[in-house]
Amino acid sequence: MEEKILIVDDQFGIRILLNEVLQKEGYKTFQAANGAQALEITKKYAPDLVLLDMKIPGMDGIEILKRMKVLDPNIRVIIMTAYGELDMIQEAKDLGALTHFAKPFDIDDIRKAVKDHLPVKK
Repeated sequence: MEEKILIVDDQFGIRILLNEVLQKEGYKTFQAANGAQALEITKKYAPDLVLLDMKIPGMDGIEILKRMKVLDPNIRVIIMTAYGELDMIQEAKDLGALTHFAKPFDIDDIRKAVKDHLPVKK
């Protein structure tokens, strides 16, 4: 069974890049450009891991993370931020985010983090 990864970012280029890299690794990917799409996909497909950008117009990453945790308290989330906003990173970690990446990120670091943080399938 392939692991499901949800990529949430308002930047089309980043979604496409992550989508391509993660599909090549054998994961089933979903993409969301905003919070509403992200929550809909979370409800419908229960992703194993979420790559979540913090700076999204409308509903920001913190709000999306809070709502995802309501839907699934055990959801696994890695946050991405283009800004060195330590308070936002800390808040996300307090809410249960596993780790974070600053943009621009090294795609190999993301690939490794995804492997490290996916739950082991039995």
